[in-house]
This record gives sequence, C-alpha cells and structure tokens, in this order.
Amino acid sequence: MYRWSEFRLLTTEKAGASVLDPRQLQALAAVAAEGSVSRAARRLGWSQPSVDYHLKALERLVGSVLVTRSTRGSTLNAAGLLLLDRGGEILALSDRALTDVREFAQVGRTKLRFGSFPTAAARLLPAIAARLREVGIELDAVLEEISPLVSQVNQRTLDAALVYTASGYALPFRSDVHTTHLLTDPLLLALPAQHPAARQARVDAEGLISLSDSSWVFSATPGDTLDDVVRDVFADAGLPFHVAVRTDDYSVALGMVAADLGVGLVPRLATEHVPAGVVLRPIDDPRFAREILLATPASPAGPSPAVRQLAEAVRRAIATLDSPL
Repeated sequence: MYRWSEFRLLTTEKAGASVLDPRQLQALAAVAAEGSVSRAARRLGWSQPSVDYHLKALERLVGSVLVTRSTRGSTLNAAGLLLLDRGGEILALSDRALTDVREFAQVGRTKLRFGSFPTAAARLLPAIAARLREVGIELDAVLEEISPLVSQVNQRTLDAALVYTASGYALPFRSDVHTTHLLTDPLLLALPAQHPAARQARVDAEGLISLSDSSWVFSATPGDTLDDVVRDVFADAGLPFHVAVRTDDYSVALGMVAADLGVGLVPRLATEHVPAGVVLRPIDDPRFAREILLATPASPAGPSPAVRQLAEAVRRAIATLDSPL
C-alpha cells in the first residue's frame, strides 16, 4: 500500500517523467547496497511499492533494464552499475548544494574575527573579504606578525588566522588548534645587483653559506621561523653571520638590499614590486619556503559554517593569484 504522501507524489510526477528524479537514484543506490527491494525500502524509510515505482520510472527514462530480480534478491546489471556511478556524483552535488544553502541560512550576518600576516593580507584579503560579503559574513580583520597571531588563536580571541612557518618548524599552537595547509610560498634570495652572487641563476644551501661575509636583512619581530632557517644553516656549517637591518616590511627590506645594506630572503608572495638594483634568485633547497596555514581553534562540533566559508574564500583567493607560486 502507498502512503498518501507517496500516492500524491506518484500521481503528480507523470507530467515530468522525462526528468531525472534524485529519488530514482536513491532507490537504485539503496538496492545496490541492500541487494533487495524490500530491504532498500526499509533503508530509505519508504514503502516497497514506492521503491519499485522509482526504479521502473528510472528504467523507462534510460530505456534499459537496470535491476536484475530473482528469488534471491535484486542486483544491478552493467547498465545499472554505470548509472549508479554517475548518479552518485549527482547525489553528492545535490547534498552539497543543500548543505551550502543551510549553512548560508545559519550564518546570516555573522562577524568573523580574522587575523593575517601582512604579505598575505596585501595579496589575498581583498578577494577573501569580497567573497565573504557575498555569503553574509563581515570580517573583523587584524594584521599582525606570526607570534601575536599564534597567541590570539591560542587565546581564542581570533576565530581563524593565516599564519606561516617553515617545513620542520612547528608553531607553538595549543593542541586543540587545527591547522590546514593552503600554500607553499618559495623563498627567494634578494641580492644587490652588483653582488658577486647575483651572477648565479640559482643558489643552493652551499651558495648561501658562502654569503657568511655579507650582512643580512632580518625580521624585527622575534620568533620568525624564516630567520631560524638561516640561523640553523649557518650554525650547522659552524659559521657566524651579521644582521645589519631588521624590518618586518618586505618593501623596506628590498629597499635596504637595493641600497647595498645587506642580502635577505623574500617570499615570492611579496615580490610584486621589486625596486631597481635588486635581483632575486631561487633557492634549490626545500627548507627555504613558507608553508602558509589556516589556523582555527577546534570545537566539539567542528568548524562553524562561517569558518568553513572563510576556508573556501581563502582557497579561491589563492587560486586567482596573478603570478603562480
């Protein structure tokens, strides 16, 4: 027997019989999983006639038998398995669409406390903010260096933050902070154009060590892992090095290099405007790269809808960068 709601659906669907109905795919998937129409009905919470109806409507739509029935149960034939494979993608997209819209409804006009280090903010924040405005999220953004960002995420005064570290150098996050890798940003060696090493097309770790007599431009804020990488390379070689200038502004750092006040490392994300008199050389050593992460305090319910929307906005912003990294 049909339930009244099912009977009403069946009698009103005939006009649209040439259109694929997601319930047809659900019935097909349930039969494939259970090996029986009756068990598929129990799995879906439908009546058996309703499952039968959707299967037969699907077979009429594709013009082929999809289910082989016997006293031992029901199985999908080759055509049924092919449709199940394609139909699974349709059902997944349908579920994702419903989830996204439900999350949008939950988000409403939410304010998200978001932190970022300056070079990422300069290239990514406008696109991130624009995307989030489209889904009803307002950013309350703060630009800080890495150490303050880590502290604020640990203290939960930020809902999320873009941070970076070098491979093998862990940031001091609490155990309940979740990090997602977003991007590897290579480091380049910035040299005055007249420096002897500027004649090389690329530099390796040995080439960097040969710069022990040069002055260096370093970060002004303690705890920058990129400085730690340089220190460790020279320490492993048993060589000292001299820091002449400290600044957290890469445009200032490049200006100091152009003025022949030192050499330094610059991430590719910060090389939109390189002054005359500076050459940039790739470094053939995987240690010399920034690993850019999205850090979020964990919660028992998982990331909030707003944080998930933020993560998607960051990924989209990265994908549209003018220069590939």
